[in-house]
Amino acid sequence: MEIDAELRRQITVSLAAAAVFIVGLVGIGVTFGGSTVLPEAGAIALVALLAGFVLLMAGVGTYLMRAEDGA
Repeated sequence: MEIDAELRRQITVSLAAAAVFIVGLVGIGVTFGGSTVLPEAGAIALVALLAGFVLLMAGVGTYLMRAEDGA
């Protein structure tokens, strides 16, 4: 299977979005207690991160569809 420029762009953008999510998870873990129990503020931050990730992936999907149409 040959990887063309469009597929490379899709892979790169998707991996970057996933990396942002993982960095956010690590950031929340470090900020709100490390290996101890997650406090209420940390739980709210985690839910906000998950919601933001869903919206980010929806935006990434929209971007990739529009970029494909414009090509």
